[in-house]
Amino acid sequence: QKAQLLQYLQITSQTEYFVVFLTAFFANKVEYESRHCNGKGSQRLGSSCFDRVYTANQNCGHAYPTFLAVLWCAGLLCSQAPAAFAGLMYLFVRQKYFVGYLGERTQSTPGYLFGKRIILFLFLMSVAGILNYYLIFFFGSDFEIHIKTITSAISPLLLIP
Repeated sequence: QKAQLLQYLQITSQTEYFVVFLTAFFANKVEYESRHCNGKGSQRLGSSCFDRVYTANQNCGHAYPTFLAVLWCAGLLCSQAPAAFAGLMYLFVRQKYFVGYLGERTQSTPGYLFGKRIILFLFLMSVAGILNYYLIFFFGSDFEIHIKTITSAISPLLLIP
């Protein structure tokens, strides 16, 4: 039983390490731009380069807790593989959003919208897992196999822009 639980947590945990790496990359980029733009570290005098990087980092940081919650809930309550796939796609989208934000602001919009769609998918996976739990609890009907099949079939559709 314990080995099975660890197996379930392994894929989501690996995705989480990528999240930490990407967050560290964004923070490093902010620090680099802060030093590069005016050389004074914490004193920034309105450099547009720094402002764009800082704002993109803040936006990614604000979305992080929501992403984390739905990733873990979807992985634990519904299905590991589609949740991990969606998590990795979300990281790719966040990188696209961050890089797009460094150019023109309109370049970040596709990454933002794509990220919202992935968060919605993870949220719906979580809701399906919770509903399955209550169906088991109240009616004795377990739809876990069907839910896993559906989420596994739908997750590749996240690749469509």
